[in-house]
Amino acid sequence: MIESIILIVFPFAMVFAAISDLLSMTIQNRVSLILLVTFVVIAPFTGMGWDQYAMHFVAGAAVLAATFGLFATGTMGGGDAKLMSATAIWLGWNLELVSYLLTLSLLGGLLTMAILSYRKSQTIVVFTSRFAFMHRLAQKDEGVPYGIALGLAGLLSFPASPLGLWVVQQLVHM
Repeated sequence: MIESIILIVFPFAMVFAAISDLLSMTIQNRVSLILLVTFVVIAPFTGMGWDQYAMHFVAGAAVLAATFGLFATGTMGGGDAKLMSATAIWLGWNLELVSYLLTLSLLGGLLTMAILSYRKSQTIVVFTSRFAFMHRLAQKDEGVPYGIALGLAGLLSFPASPLGLWVVQQLVHM
């Protein structure tokens, strides 16, 4: 049961955030809240020690502090900051968090370059602008839907995280 919750909630939240940000340029607060509440409830049932449990929240707090600074300077959206923090809680204070942040940076850079290239290509913009979200992406004054990179990086990093490894171990022993 716990395995199913882990394998459904985290991936679904990452995919939902990515699609939502692409289509509406927003990541709803409930996505981050669902991740937070689900972790709080299920992590103790995985046999995680209280010290490790606490370090997952330290990871979330550290990421929130850093992303709050980026939000304050207008570099990052609030939904992005909250999703990164909630994801950090799921990953924990370990190398998987570093992996997530590096993967996120690379994917975010590629996404930004792709969108900037798209915005410069008038031919592509003409053909795709009939779709509202593509028209919005073509606007030079719009931001980048960074939730796409956040979601993909989360999906790529999660299997090697403590909860991801715990699920794999449980499934192997079934």
